[in-house]
Amino acid sequence: MHNHNNASTPQWRQCLVGALGLLALSGAPAMAQPSPGDTFVHLFEWRWSDIATECEQHLGPKGYAGIQVSPPQEHIQGGAWWTRYQPVSFSIDNSRSGTRAEFVDMVNRCNAAGVDIYVDAVINHMAAGAGTGTNGSNYSAGSSYPRFSSYDFHPACDINGSDYANDAWRVRHCRLVGLPDLDTGASYVRQELINYLNDMVSIGVKGFRIDASKHMSPTDINAITNQVNGNPYIFQEVIDLGGEAVSAYEYLNGGDVTEFKYSAELGNQFKNGQLSYLSSFGEAWGFLDDQSAVVFTDNHDNQRGHGAGGSNVLTYKDGSLYDLANVFMLAWPYGYPKVMSSFDFSDTDAGPPSAPVHNNGNLNCYGSDWKCEHRWRPIANMVAFRSATAGHGVNNWWDNGGNQIAFGRGSAGFVVINREGYALTQTFNTALPEGEYCNVIDGDFSAGTCSGETVWVNNQGQVNVSVAAMSAMAIHINARVGEGQTPPTSDSTYVCYDNANGYNNPHMYYWSPSPSGALGSVNWPGVALTNNGGYFCFDTGADLTSLNIVFNDNGGAQTADLTMNGGNTCYQGGQWTTLANCGVSAP
Repeated sequence: MHNHNNASTPQWRQCLVGALGLLALSGAPAMAQPSPGDTFVHLFEWRWSDIATECEQHLGPKGYAGIQVSPPQEHIQGGAWWTRYQPVSFSIDNSRSGTRAEFVDMVNRCNAAGVDIYVDAVINHMAAGAGTGTNGSNYSAGSSYPRFSSYDFHPACDINGSDYANDAWRVRHCRLVGLPDLDTGASYVRQELINYLNDMVSIGVKGFRIDASKHMSPTDINAITNQVNGNPYIFQEVIDLGGEAVSAYEYLNGGDVTEFKYSAELGNQFKNGQLSYLSSFGEAWGFLDDQSAVVFTDNHDNQRGHGAGGSNVLTYKDGSLYDLANVFMLAWPYGYPKVMSSFDFSDTDAGPPSAPVHNNGNLNCYGSDWKCEHRWRPIANMVAFRSATAGHGVNNWWDNGGNQIAFGRGSAGFVVINREGYALTQTFNTALPEGEYCNVIDGDFSAGTCSGETVWVNNQGQVNVSVAAMSAMAIHINARVGEGQTPPTSDSTYVCYDNANGYNNPHMYYWSPSPSGALGSVNWPGVALTNNGGYFCFDTGADLTSLNIVFNDNGGAQTADLTMNGGNTCYQGGQWTTLANCGVSAP
């Protein structure tokens, strides 16, 4: 949800803000259940009908594993986004996103498309203004539930700013920004919450984000979620940047936990630091263990300046910088990544646009209403990259000591990120098999074809690329162009040398082939030449238009730097000519 430790912030603006957590503790227990997919998305404040259509048209085909949806509970009235986090009942008939029937239809259609629904569950508190007095106003728990009375809440006390650093009990038992705090230690309250979550499971919901988990005891949360039917995926919102009384590590036994340090540090490095520092990004930075962390570039709280990260948090407003950070997140093997999908805002309290996303067949994305970052090509296409590289570690790391980096994901993928203000042209070593690959940052891959740029990985695993400033390149094993995977051309350039210098052991050193990447690089003194009728020759195995060459005596005497242009050719009498003029035939 939203928790804040700044007493000077007005209550209406504090409403869904997150507080910082405690320094990491050692010996954290294993999480309760593995994350069920490779990438999921938060469709923040989307209507149920829009989500159903999006599952069928985009999320399923692109390979998103799940969707975090906004709280479906009945909530207070008002235009602000945070009204969704002030529930007045457990009925799902009256939320801003639609009716119960529309919710059920969404779940069914998304499940059919292979996309799970994760409900944002608000179970720590109810709406402000009731349930706090001696007699207290009652909350309806829905037609099938009894009502809550004041006795179902913790005694009234408010969380003060100093409590976050000094008093875990108050953080978990007092009112978050004035919101009546449910007594989640009471059996009656627990049962009502279990009933609500089980209702969601019976519809087909596959997981839950437990909102404001930091403000509940881990024991209470576990007592509730352990009695939910089936085995839903659980992740808990705990904002923990260190130095406070409540630690994210205390919650690991109950499921995954949000890793806000990831968002803060990722934004800081992309905005202010050096990408070369990211070679150890993850647990070595004091983060939760890889298998327990839910990670994100931004979320609905901190993109509005609430919660962890401050001004370093990257959002859709950062344009290409935001693209690059998400490319890194989806390429880097740490945590369960969540992609944010926002609506446009300038007022940080503003609610969602009035127009739907899928508006009578027109997609209302990218403009002044919905931003749909999950559809931006560099982000959407990296979902398949993450799936293709699952289970592979990092290899072939490269950086320029600044803001150009590249790394492989075993034999399954390779990515280059250029945050500098100038182009990056480089030959990289990969572990990918030979073939033509779609650069999924530039083009969409479908049915063996690529709508954008392709690159060639040669038979030595090398790829030569040129990446523009503030851009990226990513290739993976499931985006190989064509079926035969033959080299770019079937002809092979044959190069011969007359050895007028009388070398005892003629070698040929070469570099900068054209087309780039068609020929792997060699170490000095290069390749040994084969005698062919008195000429010494080498079959390059590629159809070249040019190649830089130095003929040498196994590293001793050598010619000047030479440039061969054209196809099969021969260096005779200090100049290039055809093989026929040298009386040599290619094999």
